[in-house]
Amino acid sequence: MDWLRQIPIGQYVDGSGSWLRLLDPRLKLAWTLAFLLTPILAGPWWRLALVGALLLITASSGLPWRLWRRTLPLLLVLSLLVGGLATTLPTGGVPPAALTRPPQELVLSPQQQGVRWEVLRLGPVNLGPVPLGPLVITRRSAALGVNSATLLFTVIHSANLLLLTTPPEELVWGLSWCLAPLAPLGVPVERLGFTLLLSLRFLPLVQEEFQNLLRSVATRSVNMRRLGWQASLGLVLALGERLLANVLLRAEQGAEALLARGGRWITPAQLLRSGRSAPLLQWLSGLGLILLLSLRWRYGAL
Repeated sequence: MDWLRQIPIGQYVDGSGSWLRLLDPRLKLAWTLAFLLTPILAGPWWRLALVGALLLITASSGLPWRLWRRTLPLLLVLSLLVGGLATTLPTGGVPPAALTRPPQELVLSPQQQGVRWEVLRLGPVNLGPVPLGPLVITRRSAALGVNSATLLFTVIHSANLLLLTTPPEELVWGLSWCLAPLAPLGVPVERLGFTLLLSLRFLPLVQEEFQNLLRSVATRSVNMRRLGWQASLGLVLALGERLLANVLLRAEQGAEALLARGGRWITPAQLLRSGRSAPLLQWLSGLGLILLLSLRWRYGAL
């Protein structure tokens, strides 16, 4: 039942031996934003290239194998399942436009009538006694599957790499540095950073509460099939309500602890560790980011 603790998703893991830990948090934020924003209005080859780049960065990052041996295969399988489902589902066609000329004047040649943008046709597909008809994969459905799978992988894995190798204090400091120009406009930059820091600190508590609820259900040997769908739905809603109540209780206890200890505002810069080293690595990372944006501008369009 300790599988949540063995899969570090969204949690910082301390250690050494990885060049990702030496990068400036502002550069890591910029790289993560590049992986999140460059797939917008991009072609499938660019999306697949981003997935390959993330896999290459993960393999050469120097992170211990135990940190991503469970999360990466599961994420790849989930992305493939989502992409396969999006590929096989019907995408729907564009409704025909109204004719401005009589249909008798439109004569189509046999070659034009037979033109179809199909990539693969399997069928009719039968699941036991239930016929499902032919399985048709068109260019549109194939592009939708590739886009769904690659977008899911890049969003989750890039954010996971950022949180895995960056302490929350450094991440908050990098975000505060980026939002510093908005401070003269009245934006509470320090309060936003402190809220983000508390949110990151509460992620392990949420996972712990969720795991405790799953353990309580498992120890009582609850059989969902015997309960029926109505009782099962009520049980799931009750568990969700209990999870929310426990998380809010933990938040209230944390706030009371801060007030009892005379909590005061501390800027994220005061929580940082020693200065960054490896200036060559910082320059190479910045140049690599510029090269990535240049390639997106030149080759990543649809």
